[in-house]
Amino acid sequence: MKAAVWYDVNDLRVEEKEIPDTKSGQVKIKVAWTGICGSDLHEYVAGPIIIPRDKKDPLTGVQAPLTMGHEFSGVIEEVGPGVESVNVGDKVAVNPLIVSGEADDTLTDMYRGFGFVGLNSDGGFADYVVVDEKHAVKLDDNMSLEHAALMEPTAVALQAIRESRMEFGESVAVFGAGPIGLLTIIAARAAGAKEVYAFDLSEERLEKAREVGATEAINSGEVDQVKYILDKFPDGIDRAFEVAGVEPTFHQAIEVTRARGTMTIISIFEKSVDFHPMSLTSSGVHIVSSLAYEPDIFETTAKMMSSGQIDPSPIITSHIELEDIV
Repeated sequence: MKAAVWYDVNDLRVEEKEIPDTKSGQVKIKVAWTGICGSDLHEYVAGPIIIPRDKKDPLTGVQAPLTMGHEFSGVIEEVGPGVESVNVGDKVAVNPLIVSGEADDTLTDMYRGFGFVGLNSDGGFADYVVVDEKHAVKLDDNMSLEHAALMEPTAVALQAIRESRMEFGESVAVFGAGPIGLLTIIAARAAGAKEVYAFDLSEERLEKAREVGATEAINSGEVDQVKYILDKFPDGIDRAFEVAGVEPTFHQAIEVTRARGTMTIISIFEKSVDFHPMSLTSSGVHIVSSLAYEPDIFETTAKMMSSGQIDPSPIITSHIELEDIV
């Protein structure tokens, strides 16, 4: 089978690999669609960030080189002994989050050590992948496999909304209109945001932000984002989301947030930022962060997408064959 294998920064190779065997408690999935995540791009241009290059991962025992891809869907090709939740022929999306399972609280467990199928073990940039049964989430028959590949990043956005404690009727600013930023706009709208303001440098992304529900989409290179928001909301906006992963937007997202409002960090930062705690102490702004999702959020995402309550499909902009991925 073909697989896109990460060896090192700027070294991703499409090569032939043996189809993996299915062991007890595992399922083999014929991959239908896999999304290219911003995290994948970070690993390619600036990694390793999460990928275990220099030693084996403590949760999976896997070490690079490994097959990337953690946003994917497919059809169950084979089930190992003991598998009960899915059957051959079932359509599934993969919840790639890997945790130890040692903590009773799922959110605490995630922050005691985590990994992802496709970053800490072989993933979905391949014709076939084998995962533990718990990672395979059975889909309704009406669910498009193409859209199901968007379930993982949509769950990231929904978890971020939960972490922000956004309330119905509040106003939102999103800094960065890449895929996760766009999904955050969609999730905020679904959660009852009154207004959503999106900022980015790309006109293409800003147009897409308008398409998915942004009240206004503003080019960061043409306006002062902080002044723009504070002119509309002199006391600051209710919730800001930092989805760009760079120092300027980190500070801007804090500056536009009202006292007791929340700035939520969703992005992955390749570099550290210069941050003075007095920017919080003197403003009353709360900062929270969000990386992945709790199991109930992933399940909720599946239900909301299946019912049409959330439709992330507008963020699909192109289709790439596996052999062309590099």
